[in-house]
Amino acid sequence: MIKEMVTFCLLGFLCFCSTQVSAQNLYDPIPEGVRTRWISPENPTGEKGKGGLTNKGAKGNAFYIVQPGETKVLMDVKGSGIVQRMWMSGTIGTNREQRRAVRIDMYWDGAAKPAVSAPLGDFFGVAHGLLTAFESKLFLSPEGRSFNSNVKMPYRKSALITITNESSSEVWIWYDINYLEVDDMPEDILYFHAYWNRNLKTQLGEDYQILPRLLGKGRFIGTNIGVIGDERYNGTWFGEGEVKIYLDGDKEHPTLVGTGTEDYIGTGWGQGTFSNNYVGSTVSNKEHDIYTFYRFHLEDDVFFHQDCRVTIQQMGSSKKSAILKMQEKGAEAKSVWFLDRRGNITKHGRLLEADKMKEFEQEDFPETSTNYYRSDDVCATAYFYLDKPESNLPELPSIETRLKNLKEKVYTPLDGKK
Repeated sequence: MIKEMVTFCLLGFLCFCSTQVSAQNLYDPIPEGVRTRWISPENPTGEKGKGGLTNKGAKGNAFYIVQPGETKVLMDVKGSGIVQRMWMSGTIGTNREQRRAVRIDMYWDGAAKPAVSAPLGDFFGVAHGLLTAFESKLFLSPEGRSFNSNVKMPYRKSALITITNESSSEVWIWYDINYLEVDDMPEDILYFHAYWNRNLKTQLGEDYQILPRLLGKGRFIGTNIGVIGDERYNGTWFGEGEVKIYLDGDKEHPTLVGTGTEDYIGTGWGQGTFSNNYVGSTVSNKEHDIYTFYRFHLEDDVFFHQDCRVTIQQMGSSKKSAILKMQEKGAEAKSVWFLDRRGNITKHGRLLEADKMKEFEQEDFPETSTNYYRSDDVCATAYFYLDKPESNLPELPSIETRLKNLKEKVYTPLDGKK
């Protein structure tokens, strides 16, 4: 039976299985009940034999123009299937405002609330409306002027994908969506979701929520994060914060916890720019404290059965003298722990209580490496699979929240760079 032949692997990769068919070899027999389809402006419905009709078989409708305030349907199909690949380009590849102001929404099985709702640029892997060449297993931009997704997105009844232009100028968009029609789909598939949020000023000592408490059963597959540092911290390291993942009833303390921001993305002792299959740092501008980076849990599964919450501490590192200068400038900073020259925890302890701040400010306190809580502008896109097409998470923040301060703090310092 087709239902027995078609299964959706929890890793997010399509796998067709039967006694005769294996997904391991490209030359294996083709499974029954599965058909390849592409949607583009040259065949907007993906229907069989309906491509290339706009100009008597010649190239005639390669892109759409989407006006400010307009929503454009990119995919609207009925039945079961799996989105396998998405590609987009156009003015969104060259316009920074549009990459943050244009939103992409995806609805599965007729749901009223989108499973995916995010700024287009952030969804495809790079924050702050920036774009640079990178390659990972899930997202890539070969030359820093296009958007590609290899995420597998199954649905049982229907799929609807739209973009909404909330920028101040018209959007020209080239795209294609490659998918499979499947005659039958298992009832227990997991639906793909993406959630984006931004905190313009994190609270001192309070972890930033990459993924608020999510209810249901599924798997967290990763995130891309953007940080715009407060200019009063310039010259210090932002990334001592540990990623914490709260699973299945965890309240005060998480089950999973890392050792630092750059550690979470597979590097160490700070982070430059790099991209790999599962980890990467696409922008690392130390002069202005502007960073974007990602981590995908494809080989190290993060399953949850009841609920899941993902956070990252807002913590930096510097010398005592630098922290005191930051405080003189009005920067919020609270010391957390200290290391002596041998790398040992000092007698002052890991945690510095509020009543010990005067001790830290004394002249005889050692000039030591100090971790401190800080407050920055942080955003993140969280990717996950869930056992239902809708989640309990908040809606996408307003266009004002998405665009605030980007021209002043990001675009100007990075002018001339993609």
